[in-house]
Amino acid sequence: MKKMTDTFKLNNGYEIPCVGFGTWQTPDGDTAIKAVSEAIRAGYCHIDTAACYGNETSVGKGIKVSCVERSRLFVTGKVWNSDRGYGKTMVAFEKTMADLELDYLDLYLIHWPASSTQFEDWEQINLETWRAMTELYKAGRIKAIGVCNFLPHHLKALMETEVQPMVNQIEFHPGQMQEETVSYCKDHNIIVEAWSPLGTGRMLSNEMLKSIAAKYGKSAAQLCIRWCLQNGILPLPKSVTPSRIIENADVFDFEITNEDMEAINGMEYCGGSGLHPDKVDF
Repeated sequence: MKKMTDTFKLNNGYEIPCVGFGTWQTPDGDTAIKAVSEAIRAGYCHIDTAACYGNETSVGKGIKVSCVERSRLFVTGKVWNSDRGYGKTMVAFEKTMADLELDYLDLYLIHWPASSTQFEDWEQINLETWRAMTELYKAGRIKAIGVCNFLPHHLKALMETEVQPMVNQIEFHPGQMQEETVSYCKDHNIIVEAWSPLGTGRMLSNEMLKSIAAKYGKSAAQLCIRWCLQNGILPLPKSVTPSRIIENADVFDFEITNEDMEAINGMEYCGGSGLHPDKVDF
């Protein structure tokens, strides 16, 4: 990857820009509008949002005020847990489209899997949600469909359907690599996206990462983003600070050595959210 507009190719042939702009925890209103418009101005063409973030309307306004052609942008939305199931997913999708004021989504994801700790029919719930998304995909309302936070045992049933997942967005950063899930996805041609590639900021104060980054004249944040790309993972960094939004996009003028990659890959677990797909209660 040599620039922000370089892409990963999904298993349906659709292309997804290699770095996305995350909007999780971005306050609704002017903050979100300015952050999104600033990101697009800085060269991001991939915007990631979700219904549960509570800022879809503002994200849509940020896209609109950027005055960039819709065809040049890649926009992702997500169906929340309380809206899983065929009928609810259909309704949730229409609300997302109205809030974003868009005619189509580039990618729509199941935000979290229904799991056996909450539902006896968890697998069926996921399949019914997927059925709705598949219909929207086949109708051209969505260009690609996928999931978030799915472990291999959650993915298996979807792999047997007419349209297989194209993306799995998971928590991924130094100290939290989820190797089993990443390996499964790569084996099945599912692109892995990294939410919280900076460990929700926890990686920025890690002394080892700061030391390695300094060798390249880069910040720990830039190192983490570049590290994701060199592992074949699509990072979704988030910031509301213009200088950091620009900084996080400046990751294409250096390459991490194999030795440093191995050192980062070998970090013990640290900085994770603690959220496990089979144990969350939301």
